[in-house]
Amino acid sequence: MLIVVDGANVVGSVPDGWWRDRAGAAERLRDALASAGPAALEGGTDDDELVLVVEGAARRVPPVPGVRVVAAERSGDDAIVDLLRREGSGGGVVVTADRGLRDRVTELGARVVGPSALRIHR
Repeated sequence: MLIVVDGANVVGSVPDGWWRDRAGAAERLRDALASAGPAALEGGTDDDELVLVVEGAARRVPPVPGVRVVAAERSGDDAIVDLLRREGSGGGVVVTADRGLRDRVTELGARVVGPSALRIHR
């Protein structure tokens, strides 16, 4: 199962000064996800793949073992939808609070949870 994290939305859900260093905030999220592994999401298993979708200034954030990073060429929302279409969304989970994205990915069969569903320390 894919666990797709809307990086900009999740980073933006915590008012910790992320706007001063968007790439650094995305790196901290990536590292927290890598540390937790698929268990970052309740019910996640070792067979699940964590995918962090980044955009804008955070596009330069590289992947690390355990977290694939997808750099959006356009909007992060579009990249998430394209990823789910390309790789299949059946059983996939998208972590976001974006209502528009929520509607788009549920139409593809993905389940959506909010950023608070992540069990990570940031």
